[in-house]
Amino acid sequence: MHVVPGLKVLYFGTPVVLVSTRNENGTPNLAPMSSAWWLGQSAMLGLGNSGQTTANLRRERECVLNLAPSTLVDAVDRLALTTGTPVVPPGKRRQGYRYEPDKFAVARLTEQPSELVAPPRVAECPIQLECRVAATHPFGGAENATAFEVAVLRAHVEEELVIPGTRHVDPVGWDPLIMKFCEFFGGGRNVHPSRLAEGWEMPHRMVSTSA
Repeated sequence: MHVVPGLKVLYFGTPVVLVSTRNENGTPNLAPMSSAWWLGQSAMLGLGNSGQTTANLRRERECVLNLAPSTLVDAVDRLALTTGTPVVPPGKRRQGYRYEPDKFAVARLTEQPSELVAPPRVAECPIQLECRVAATHPFGGAENATAFEVAVLRAHVEEELVIPGTRHVDPVGWDPLIMKFCEFFGGGRNVHPSRLAEGWEMPHRMVSTSA
């Protein structure tokens, strides 16, 4: 039997992306997000308007989409409830967000120079997509969020993930970190407790099945 609960959150499960951008002073920003989808050689990113990543994308028009595998869940969770915006918006402050100017250090990840854009790649991510903003679209009300259409200029993939003799990623070898309703999943199972779920007051507390 179906019910109509009036869902508060529509977040059924998408890959976690670490978006690297460049701040106004030239330093890198790194932010996890999971409202992204791809078609052809383009991607669409959904981002809230109060974040540093949104400001950087509007100004610099470049980014790297670093696709996180499930093994990087610790690093991703360390970035939860952090922001590169010096003045933390009131709503985020109430949820427990704090200002962190060096996101790579907080996540304990390594900067790797990009080839076509200014923001660095995340060396630990096996799939890295250098991108340029092609268009922006107001989303969910002009003051709430923006959908960024980005063109993928170059894709870097760990050699072991490429099917030999092809230009295809091995879907068996690639195990993306997935976020479902603010909880972390990999290989179909919950892999780590989520600080983000706590900040957003999600009612169901997952019991991690990771070793």
